[in-house]
Amino acid sequence: MGHWQPQPQGLRELTILLRDAMSPEGHDQTLVQQKLASFHQIPDYNSYLVYLLVMKEQDPYTRAIAGLTLKNNLRSHFNSMPLSVLEHVKESCIHSLQTPEPDANVRKAIGSVITTIVTHGQVHHWPQVLALLVQQLDSHHTITVQMAWDCLSKICEDAARELDQDMDGVRPLRTMIPKFIQFFYHPNSDLRAQAISATSQFVLLGSQSLMCEMEAYLAGLFATAADPHPKVRVEVCRSFVLLIDARPDKMEPYLPSIIEYMIYSTKDSEDQVVLEACDFWLQFANVQGFGERLLPYLPQIVPLLLSKMAYSESDLIGLEGDEEDCHLQDDEKDIKPKFYRHKTVPLSKKQASKEGGGGGEHEREEDNEDNEDEDDEDNKSEEREDDDFDDDDDEDDDFDDDEFYSEWTLRKCSAAALDRLSTAYPEDLVKVLLPLVHQNLFSTDWKEREAGILALGAVAEGGMESIASHLPGLISFLLQSLNDTKPLVRSITCWAMGRFSSWYVEQCQTPEGRRTFFEPVLYNLLQRLLDKNKRVQEAACSAFATMEEEATVELIPYLEPILIHLTTAFCLYQHKNLLILYDALGTLAESVGNALNQPQCLSLMMPPLIAKWNGLSDQSTNLFPLLECLSSITTALGVGFAPFAEPVFSRCVKLVASYLHETFLATQAHNYDPPDVEFMIVALDLLSGVTQGLGKLVDPLVAASDPPLVSLLAVCIHDPVTEVLQSTYALIGDLAIACFDRLKESLPSLMPEIISKLSTDYESVSVCNNAIWAAGEIVMRWDGIEPYIEPLFQRLVLFLMEPKIPESLKENATITIGRLGLASPSLLSHQPTYFIRPWLDVSLGMRENDEKDTAFCGLCELIKVSPYHVIDVSFKF
Repeated sequence: MGHWQPQPQGLRELTILLRDAMSPEGHDQTLVQQKLASFHQIPDYNSYLVYLLVMKEQDPYTRAIAGLTLKNNLRSHFNSMPLSVLEHVKESCIHSLQTPEPDANVRKAIGSVITTIVTHGQVHHWPQVLALLVQQLDSHHTITVQMAWDCLSKICEDAARELDQDMDGVRPLRTMIPKFIQFFYHPNSDLRAQAISATSQFVLLGSQSLMCEMEAYLAGLFATAADPHPKVRVEVCRSFVLLIDARPDKMEPYLPSIIEYMIYSTKDSEDQVVLEACDFWLQFANVQGFGERLLPYLPQIVPLLLSKMAYSESDLIGLEGDEEDCHLQDDEKDIKPKFYRHKTVPLSKKQASKEGGGGGEHEREEDNEDNEDEDDEDNKSEEREDDDFDDDDDEDDDFDDDEFYSEWTLRKCSAAALDRLSTAYPEDLVKVLLPLVHQNLFSTDWKEREAGILALGAVAEGGMESIASHLPGLISFLLQSLNDTKPLVRSITCWAMGRFSSWYVEQCQTPEGRRTFFEPVLYNLLQRLLDKNKRVQEAACSAFATMEEEATVELIPYLEPILIHLTTAFCLYQHKNLLILYDALGTLAESVGNALNQPQCLSLMMPPLIAKWNGLSDQSTNLFPLLECLSSITTALGVGFAPFAEPVFSRCVKLVASYLHETFLATQAHNYDPPDVEFMIVALDLLSGVTQGLGKLVDPLVAASDPPLVSLLAVCIHDPVTEVLQSTYALIGDLAIACFDRLKESLPSLMPEIISKLSTDYESVSVCNNAIWAAGEIVMRWDGIEPYIEPLFQRLVLFLMEPKIPESLKENATITIGRLGLASPSLLSHQPTYFIRPWLDVSLGMRENDEKDTAFCGLCELIKVSPYHVIDVSFKF
């Protein structure tokens, strides 16, 4: 396709369309975008775009837009692009590289196209461009070298791992790294910065090609450490941060000099340099074996970090927090999306700690006397986040709220570094920090006071033991600061109070401690919940939620004032803070449980919630946090929720039915958007909460559901979304406990699907867990279970035999196998005896509860029928 030429008419139309897209005034942008989308029907559409990109007679802006459009097309349609067109695009890009391009924007566009082809098509499919780019680094033409670096920088960033592999017996990076290091000394500061940045992409990979050049690499970094250009110093500091994280051993011989340099850089006049330097201290605290090396430098580092934590004037311009603004509506674009997070109800605290279930200390305690099977809830898995999310990435979440903006700022990084250092050197750091903070706290400059409070909160967790003896005086000061005239001081004080919550909750152990510390903090935080400033409201609500998690039942004597303040906030808060308020109320329910089931609490709590419930449409995403909150409340109230249950239950059934209907329509019509799956998940979970809470009282609600709830579950059980399946199996198990007769008729169609999910090749631990748990509840109650005994056993026994199976799955399998013995010991007696030993081994580690009792009763029934199952088993006590 090397001689491809565009049709003049088509080229003119595309050029005009791209210009219209660049100039929205006077043009219907929807129509413009539709026309551009229609060009995808033309096989050589991207040939037209690359023609415009490399056409020097065209104006640079149009060329750059054509290049960016081509890049986006490559990203979206790479695998479906005709090979002839792709080859033509490659040839055109190669030609443009060999012809110096004066316009920087066009150069970047060409570089983006090349990078996209390399990263999507893999480096080894286009080795010519890599060889050409490296060759052009030796060019005498500055523009040619700059263009080569523009491409190489992006390729190194996006395809670093591929570059460090052999291609036809040659590893490109072995020759590229030495060439890159040469540019550390180049007279052009932009090229120096690009070279250091490109080389640093291979540090975290532990690239052998870079390790072979480590001496030269470090020498180059040292040579540019005092570079007069800030962008070079930024890259040098960033490289040291990566090295201390990935290869601290390579830095060890030079550590004193590097520490001194990073201290020097923390004083730099350029904020971006300081930001990277602060990140170094954050990473250094994680390095094993280097702890003592930093101790002598703490008196220099801590004051520097504290000095960077005060708001700058430019910071304050963007905050707009110094006003009474609670009456102003929120700007919806400033509200971060809130993703529904399923509550975690671990099998036991022991298992939650083993599996990192994200909700470790919560345990559902149901005082519902009507629900005699309450312990059967214990083994239901609601550890939703485990499958897809790693909570370990949230180490610095305490610095992610709006007190510190949403971006990674110098203030936020300094606080996070202080936090991490206080964990690594608690006693030594607190000893250095406290005298400095004392000066800040009593400064006449409110920004200094605010920074001092931020520093206290930052070291609250890591340095708690070392700072504890000073807390009586500090808490008194913080209580005063909650009434500061500056909203930013009040908000940061709320945040700090949240960080110290474990300490003042601990003071409840004595009447004096409760009276002197716990109660003043509680009442002052409640006052700040009703602050006239939205930022303070947000911080106070978050801090109070943290306090709830720590205090749990200690809050029971104060429920009435707590609920008065929380429900008053419903009338005061705008949209954004309402989301946090729902969370605080849900956390209260989880913390105090059935203690909320009192007439005065219900009369305070339920009317505003029901008003919000009635005021939201079924299509409103604001239902998510409200449904989540109600789910916690229904579980806590138990039968106390009965007067409010019918409309909630009916609406959730309607939400499930609507989701299924809209999903069906979306599969039938290409122009019909699929519904938001969160509606389905939160509705199923709230139905589960109501069922657990009401127990047998839920039966008439299930019977009256329209469409019938059980028939909807028969559809949900085939849903491809993991979270939907998890919630579906949880609800099936709940219904089996609460109103089995409503489920019974559908079991012949449900059981084969449940059994299919009992596989050691599970896609989701939580789905598998809930399927096993639901099967166990059904086994206990169904007189028609016999045809399923053998297939259930054959699947479940595999969980006991596999060593790498998660403990939660093994325990659930153990319980359900035991229940098979209760249901039909004679059928189970036909199974081999080899499962008894691993069954007993697993059961030894399980906590004592009704579920374990039923499992052992089943085993005993089996032994009665078939004593030979335990003849060869040696019992350990």
